[in-house]
Amino acid sequence: MRQFLPAGTFSLRGRQRTMDLPHHGYRPTKTRARAPPPSADPLLFDDTSSSQPAMNSQGYYTPGYSMAAPIGGPPVDPAGNNLFADPMANAAMMYGSTLANQGKDMVNKEISRFMSMNKLKYFFAVDTRYVVKKLMLLMFPYTHQDWEVRYHRDTPMTPRHDVNAPDLYIPTMAFITYILLAGMALGIQQRFSPEVLGLCASTALVWIIIEVLVMLLSLYLLTVHTDLSTFDLLAYSGYKYVAMILTVLSGLLFGSDGYFVAFAWSSCAIMFFIARSLKMKILSSLSTDSMGAGASAKPRLRLYITVATAAFQPFIIYWLTSHLVR
Repeated sequence: MRQFLPAGTFSLRGRQRTMDLPHHGYRPTKTRARAPPPSADPLLFDDTSSSQPAMNSQGYYTPGYSMAAPIGGPPVDPAGNNLFADPMANAAMMYGSTLANQGKDMVNKEISRFMSMNKLKYFFAVDTRYVVKKLMLLMFPYTHQDWEVRYHRDTPMTPRHDVNAPDLYIPTMAFITYILLAGMALGIQQRFSPEVLGLCASTALVWIIIEVLVMLLSLYLLTVHTDLSTFDLLAYSGYKYVAMILTVLSGLLFGSDGYFVAFAWSSCAIMFFIARSLKMKILSSLSTDSMGAGASAKPRLRLYITVATAAFQPFIIYWLTSHLVR
């Protein structure tokens, strides 16, 4: 018969000890069995990094699954052969490099036709002595006697050694000075604005480009063979900026009377300078074109081009300077 003990007492039977808890809604705890530690997960792939390649029955190692070439080694094809050892691949690479070199030479040749750095350096080979003498020649050309360009071994001498040689230094500096002087004149008249100054600069640049293009087209259509290059024409056309600077300065200092006096003097000087310079360039090669049916008309055509180019200078000077002086 089961014997009940009062609450809070212990009963020892063998090695098991039980505890009777008070009747307050608690239940005796149950001993939970611990789960065994999880076993290691099975490997999805075998580690073959440290394994030795298998050997066949004849005692030779068989190739593994990796056919990649060692780091830094020559490229190989899927069959494991060196690509550079293939004569067809070498021939294709040599042919491709030859085509690339030919294309590079062709591009450089086409660029040199329109703009050669050596030719451009020639037009900027000046010094202070040349600049002073050239400016005096532009403003007082009437006393100059020798207008022929000097040559050394079939090559024209640089501007620093020949005052008759055209240059691009004076036209470039004169253009920049003209833009600065135009900005000052507009500022004095309370008409300055970046838009007006930009319009003035772009107009002056466009006019000289149009003039050079017209001269090139005229020489081409009339089949006039001359050694005048595009840089030569650009230099001769840019000398008018010196006359424009003198005209604007005279107008700012002495008013409209000073402007028209300086305009008349500088225009005549530039016309005389352009006519004499282009005459030596255009008419000097007349003997090479003296044969043919139209040989008698070519001297007049050359003269017309020279005179028209010289006579066009005063109109551009007046157009680009009259609005700056009031």
